[in-house]
Amino acid sequence: MARSSLRVMTTAESDTKPDDTEPDDTEPDHTEPDHTEPDDTEPDDSKRILVEHLGTLNRAILWKVEGLGDYDLRRPLTPTGTNALGLVKHLASVQAGYFGDVFGRPAPFPMPWLAREAPINADMWATPQESRASVIGMYAESWRHAEETFAVVGIEQTGTVPWWPPERRHPTLRAVLVHMIVETARHAGHLDIVRELIDAQAGRFAGDASMPGEEEIDWATYRAEVQAGADTFREG
Repeated sequence: MARSSLRVMTTAESDTKPDDTEPDDTEPDHTEPDHTEPDDTEPDDSKRILVEHLGTLNRAILWKVEGLGDYDLRRPLTPTGTNALGLVKHLASVQAGYFGDVFGRPAPFPMPWLAREAPINADMWATPQESRASVIGMYAESWRHAEETFAVVGIEQTGTVPWWPPERRHPTLRAVLVHMIVETARHAGHLDIVRELIDAQAGRFAGDASMPGEEEIDWATYRAEVQAGADTFREG
């Protein structure tokens, strides 16, 4: 998995030093998240709609890592090392950056893993010294920080993304919201697969109506049918 270009934004290169307060090690309470789908019926209320869509994705990310132990959260499940807690750490970092420094509001926590001298992909896994609670708490804090940005920045107000091409370097909040919705949805998909590989949990959240229930489908039989179809094209 490619590392984020957000790496170029470091404390040393910023005019404003971010708050060095360590993330709260208390894991946020999201046992009963609000899974209400955003209301898209007001076409002129684009800021609210975009923020609600991103908020729904944030809650889905937190739900996907609920109930997992440290080993399952951290173990790599693809040849490129994709792991659940690393995805949360990465999303916390980019969310804090795009809705922080980009709009003149320093990130709410230090991110040394994005420094130029940091090892490649340091934002894509949690070291043993980084607790699960601190990483998950950091993601929740990045959303609270983003909500503060939404409250003071207009949808057409521009920010500065130094690592984007010059012609796109000053996007509106609208453009950054769309960018982060795409980024978060992409990694939510990665988390879907990782979680299913760990314990077969599937869906965006508990009771997701888009997933057929056990009374509607026999997953083992379905998977066997898919495999049989693929075997038709097996070479050798």
